[in-house]
Amino acid sequence: WKKLYLAHHWPVTVCKMSANDCQDPPMYWTIHGLWPDKAEDCNRTWHFNVTELKDIMSDMRHYWPDVLHSSLNRTQFWKHEWDKHGTCAATLEVLNSQKKYFGKALELYEHVDLNSCLLKAGIKPSSSYYEMPAIKEALTRFYGVTPKIQCLPPEEGEKAQTIGQIEFCFTKELQLRNCTSLKDGSNSMQAYLKLGTEELSVCNDTLPTYYPSEVQ
Repeated sequence: WKKLYLAHHWPVTVCKMSANDCQDPPMYWTIHGLWPDKAEDCNRTWHFNVTELKDIMSDMRHYWPDVLHSSLNRTQFWKHEWDKHGTCAATLEVLNSQKKYFGKALELYEHVDLNSCLLKAGIKPSSSYYEMPAIKEALTRFYGVTPKIQCLPPEEGEKAQTIGQIEFCFTKELQLRNCTSLKDGSNSMQAYLKLGTEELSVCNDTLPTYYPSEVQ
């Protein structure tokens, strides 16, 4: 693999995609995962062990919660991310243990600080619509790189798409880089997001964009 995606998802949109037991989703962007761009399930014998995360557990629960299942003791989401993506990322020395992989993802999340960047740009959850190019431009101006932004397409009768995920790309040296539009590997990246029938796809620049503040 050549680059890593740090995927943030917007909990309100994640809840909208699924009829699961979403209760009071956090009102800040949380981590979906840290994903190498090509490989998956690289080492099936390297089993997830939650005790390795005990030192970072409070941060994990806060910044990387399982949005769809509100029980704090549930670690299935992290296990899924480790099995599928962490075992592949572990070819990098800085990510070659569970503690390093999850800990580094938390560090990158805090470094990117997407929540405060959007607020500084005046982009906050609202019942009115945004224009996607304006969101992109604000992020690119702030970070100097182009992230990948994904939305829920409009439902029948709706005219707006709903912002759901923002991914930042990093080199193997963990430097921010552009996310070029991925035609080849993009489907595998979204497998976990096919909840029910709805799924996220790269946002449409011409559609009004909804950044929801509550689950409808």
